Order: sequence, then C-alpha cells, then structure tokens
Amino acid sequence: MAEVLVYVDHVDGAVRKPTLELLALARRVGEPVAVHLGPGAETAAPTLAEHGAVRVLAADAPEFADYLVVPKVDALKAAADAVSPAAVLVPSSAEGKEIAARLALRLESGIITDAVDLTAGDDGPVATQSVFAAGFTTRSRVSRGVPVITVKPNSTAPEPAPAAGTVEPLEVAFGELATGTKVVSRTPRESTGRPELTEAAIVVSGGRGVNGAENFALIEALADSLGAAVGASRAAVDAGWYPHASQVGQTGKTVSPQLYVAAGISGAIQHRAGMQTSKTIVAVNKDAEAPIFELVDYGIVGDLFTVL
Repeated sequence: MAEVLVYVDHVDGAVRKPTLELLALARRVGEPVAVHLGPGAETAAPTLAEHGAVRVLAADAPEFADYLVVPKVDALKAAADAVSPAAVLVPSSAEGKEIAARLALRLESGIITDAVDLTAGDDGPVATQSVFAAGFTTRSRVSRGVPVITVKPNSTAPEPAPAAGTVEPLEVAFGELATGTKVVSRTPRESTGRPELTEAAIVVSGGRGVNGAENFALIEALADSLGAAVGASRAAVDAGWYPHASQVGQTGKTVSPQLYVAAGISGAIQHRAGMQTSKTIVAVNKDAEAPIFELVDYGIVGDLFTVL
C-alpha cells in the first residue's frame, strides 16, 4: 500500500489533535508516515504510533524555530523525495496552508485546501470541500503530481490504530530562501484555559445581541460549563466587545466543531461562512426572522440573557 505523508503539528513533541485527525484520514488512502520537525520526536512517536503512523521521519534544526515556513517546506520536500507518497496531508491552519502551497509549487503538483473529508479513489485521493460560504459541497482530486491536501480541524474523529511508529532520521538540505524571514521575537499569548477556537469540539459565540463587552461574561460562563471555546461575530468584534482573534466568519476564523451555539447572532453571510460546516448548530435569538434560523438544527426564539 502506498504511503501518505502527514505533517505533524506539535508543541515540543506534544501532538495536537488535528494531526491525529489527519492520521485517521491518511489510513483511508494508504499507510501514514508522520513528518515531525523540531524537538520532541521521541516524545511524539508513541502518540503517532498509537494513531497509525507506520514511520516517523524526524528532523531537528534551529532553522525550524528561527525562520518562517520555508525550512519546513524544505523538509517536507525532502520527505516527499524520499517516500514518493500517494499524498501529503497538512492541517488547515494559516501556517499549514502556506506550507502546503509552497510545497505543491516545489512538487509541481495540484493542491486542495480546507478539505472536510477524504476517501480513496481509482485515480488518487478524493477530497470533499464545503465551498462558497458552505453553499455547495464539492468532491475533487488532484490530476497532476503528488496531491497536497490541507484538512480543516474537526473534520473527522481521531481513531486509535496501533502501528510501529519507528523513528527515522530525515536528512534536510536547506535552500537559500530558508533564512529569508527571521523570527526576531516571540510573546507568549495569555492563556484563557479554553480550547483553541479552530480546534474546539464545542464553540459558543456571541453577537450584537450580547449588547456590550461586560455581557460576554455570560457567553464565557456557558462555554466554560461545556468545556468550549468562545467565539464572536464581526459586529461584536468591531464594537470592541471581544478580541479579533476570536472572530468567527469570512474575515475571521473558520470553525467546524461538533456543536456550535450562536447567541444573539443574526446570521449574516459573513458569519455563516465561518461556521456553517459545524455538525450541530444551536441558535438563540429574540428575532424569529433572523437568517441564522435558516441553517440551525435547533433554534430558540427568546432573550439570550434568560435562555443561556
């Protein structure tokens, strides 16, 4: 069976959930080979093996931390040359999509971004996408070269499938462009203790109906009771009620959780584009004619301050 490269998203060897989801999808189309860049490969290997990685190609160099994106592209290109994979899977983060685009160019291959499902096809992996603000579902495949596919978080559930997970060194030769953009400083983001918005299984979002920054405490309280992330509509962010980093929508972040709760959000296309692929959608709005009710699984017409 052909091998499928999976780019490992991790923090010092602590593997993040989107990578485990990629391994589950990779097993549908071949044998997963994880590519771990940076420190912690030995720490990550048991987790990767537990979820189906037959091998772990590991490389560690200061370039991965000191410079942006390109060193990682160099490493994935080296892995692709060594393995001749059936596909390369990358998480659909901002960095992941840039890595994937640059890699596809290097491989002279086609790229599919923001896939929500992956199946085996006669002529290679077939990716399912939700496009045009989730108004259409498409199924497509790369017709030239090695398919490079980025997958949205929460598109599938991680599935344990023990494999060898043998750690092997990956030799990487960095090109001239690898040191073109240097990281000069880092500021740790203050932790809220909540899940990352784009990776959370449950998201609770507030909009214009929250009616003030001080009232977002109610949204946060419900989120904390569910172990959820907190999101906000563009209207709430533009009003200064909540940080832009938490904006869900076409000009914010795209989320696809198992459960999405929209409180006081009208459901403009700008917001719908960022959350319409959620598995179950619940809306609370006092306006029975609000557009959000057109796409929900459960709608509650009422005052959010009472309902929540």
